[in-house]
Amino acid sequence: MIMMAAIACFATYAQDGAGTKGKSLVAYFSATGNTEKVAQTIASVTGADLLKIQPEKTYSSADLDWHDKSSRSSVEMNDPKARPALSPNAKNPAEYETIYLGFPIWWDQAPRVINTFLESADFSGKTVIPFATSGSSSINNAARELQKTYPNIKWGKAKLMNGATENDIKSWVNQ
Repeated sequence: MIMMAAIACFATYAQDGAGTKGKSLVAYFSATGNTEKVAQTIASVTGADLLKIQPEKTYSSADLDWHDKSSRSSVEMNDPKARPALSPNAKNPAEYETIYLGFPIWWDQAPRVINTFLESADFSGKTVIPFATSGSSSINNAARELQKTYPNIKWGKAKLMNGATENDIKSWVNQ
């Protein structure tokens, strides 16, 4: 009887989302909505929790103008030490075992806000699987740079998700 009560209590605890050990999280930054759509599909396919990485100050169209060397994104990407502040969130990514990490490719790299996110919690020993969207770049350099900068993270195989269908995402997740 006590064992049954303990099992029922654990089941309720897990359903409430309070027990995140072993669970997955899809954490993503999306400036224009492209990466967000992919992140939502990954969360749906995997049953993972979803966390939008939000900078304290939202990026405007002018901030994203990569033709303008003085635009906010250009200035940040030209400074490897730039760490844009994040808005607070309710989820602690360090409580998850697997984190799918999504972002657009900027200047052949992950946006600096991704560095801020990775430095905001302890990801040591976690599996972080990068995915990205891009107008023309691959994810290879971004993945290499993240692995080099954060060697204590266990990195999964990165994937560029331009035009990915739900079936593409299912195949990728099941690899």
